[in-house]
Amino acid sequence: MLFALVRRYVLMAIAVPLAAAGARKLSDVVEAKRGPSRGTRMLRKGADTLQGQFGRQKKRRRFAFGR
Repeated sequence: MLFALVRRYVLMAIAVPLAAAGARKLSDVVEAKRGPSRGTRMLRKGADTLQGQFGRQKKRRRFAFGR
């Protein structure tokens, strides 16, 4: 049971952000060679989604005064 917990933590802490960075880098390389396309936009959007979901979250304010 402890091994499964450690494996899940490693997956979320290392593999998911690494996959997001790889997708973003792949999108940059393909865009540099062939220009923007639907595929590169989807790669970038997927990386943003992964990073927003599992990456470092922005600090939320309690009140919306300081925007």
